[in-house]
Amino acid sequence: MESPFNRSVFSVLERIEYRVCERGEDLEAIYRLRYDSYLAAGMVREDAARMVEDRYDELPNSYRFGVYYDGVLVSTLRLHYVDSAFPVSPSSEVFGDILEPRIARGETFVDPSRFAAAAEWSKTLRVLPYVTLRLAMLACKHFYPTYCLTAIKEEHSAFYRRVFRSVPAAGVRSYPGLTVPVHLLQSSIEANLEGIIQRFPFFRSTAFERRMLFERPKKGELAPLTILPTARYFKQAA
Repeated sequence: MESPFNRSVFSVLERIEYRVCERGEDLEAIYRLRYDSYLAAGMVREDAARMVEDRYDELPNSYRFGVYYDGVLVSTLRLHYVDSAFPVSPSSEVFGDILEPRIARGETFVDPSRFAAAAEWSKTLRVLPYVTLRLAMLACKHFYPTYCLTAIKEEHSAFYRRVFRSVPAAGVRSYPGLTVPVHLLQSSIEANLEGIIQRFPFFRSTAFERRMLFERPKKGELAPLTILPTARYFKQAA
């Protein structure tokens, strides 16, 4: 029997759209959301530009997403897929002494970062972290890395341990652009992914949804404007 919590997430997903943000107003909107969210949390200093962006945003292995609820931007997440071909991401540099040798040995990583949510919607949509971090689970299913990384503040560790079965990978360090230190957690994809999806069925997805989110359009092709979550299809088939 489906739990009340899973039902609540599914009900929110019915009104969610994901958007790949690559230019113009979409990027400005997620950069401003980052700033507002981080400033309220004391994670950045005041800045006249009122935006949070960095060089990692423009890397070829970077994916920037906006999460929209009834057409309103409510949260954002950035992902990097790290392998020997594209070895750079925020975590691979902050924790380079630990991760670079592992990349050289052939390990791969999905590295989520810049998770931010609108304060007013975080209070209303209490499941917003699950809806947003669903993108990280889809990236893990699509790329099937060795590990999913998480560079976070210490007080957020319990959530990632409980939901993603993450374990410590490195101690506290400074993080680019933040006023607070972070430490590194990791979750083994081979050991944990299917169990996580079984426990939280709203992390399910179709191959089509994952391709829409993570496959770059070929030259001359237009990127999709919005992508609808497909977890509900599995729910309806159950």
